[in-house]
Amino acid sequence: MAMSVGSDGGDDEVVSSINTTPLVDVMLVLLIIFLITIPVVTQTVPVKLPSETNIARQTKPENIEISVSKEGDVFWNAQLVPDNEALFQRLKKIATMTPQPEVHIRGDQASRYESVGRVIFACQRAAILKISFVTEPPAKG
Repeated sequence: MAMSVGSDGGDDEVVSSINTTPLVDVMLVLLIIFLITIPVVTQTVPVKLPSETNIARQTKPENIEISVSKEGDVFWNAQLVPDNEALFQRLKKIATMTPQPEVHIRGDQASRYESVGRVIFACQRAAILKISFVTEPPAKG
């Protein structure tokens, strides 16, 4: 039994080619793993999300404008409403009108969600059908 160790004199040739077979094998295994796991990770409930619309608001004299300050104070057409029950009573009177006026809510950027949520809840309790949020249009350019 003979084994060749080292070189036999004149064969001092440097091997400059890289064996890429193990690299390709590893990459194919990773590709298969990703193809199997990505559909499992991205499972979601199919929902159709609303698209963004920017409709210019048409101010009618019968529309109600409710503003919420950053301190949480509620204003009915620039007049302070003392508490939620008073707001509800005013909205209940408006809800019986035909046609029912729209309620436009203007919430301060720094106000808490809770303050705006109380106004929405009062509108819901009073059976107001149309509620809109007034926002600042994005800057152009």
